[in-house]
Amino acid sequence: MRSLDLSATCWRKSSYSNSDGGACVEVSDDFAAVVPVRDSKNPHGPVLAFGESGWTSFVSALRDGALDV
Repeated sequence: MRSLDLSATCWRKSSYSNSDGGACVEVSDDFAAVVPVRDSKNPHGPVLAFGESGWTSFVSALRDGALDV
C-alpha cells in the first residue's frame, strides 16, 4: 500500500459525535479513492485508511441499522 501524506489533511468530526469528547471519529474527504479515519481524541495517533467503496458500504450499513453497534 502506498503511503498517504496527511500533513495538510482537513478532518471533519462524525455527525454522531457529542460535545463531551466521547467516542468520536474524524474522517477526511481530501483523497479520491481512500477515506482516512482517526480517533478525534488522539489526532496524532494511528490513521486507518479505507477504500472509498468499502467506507460507503460501511456507512450505509450503519444508517440502515444492519450493524449492531
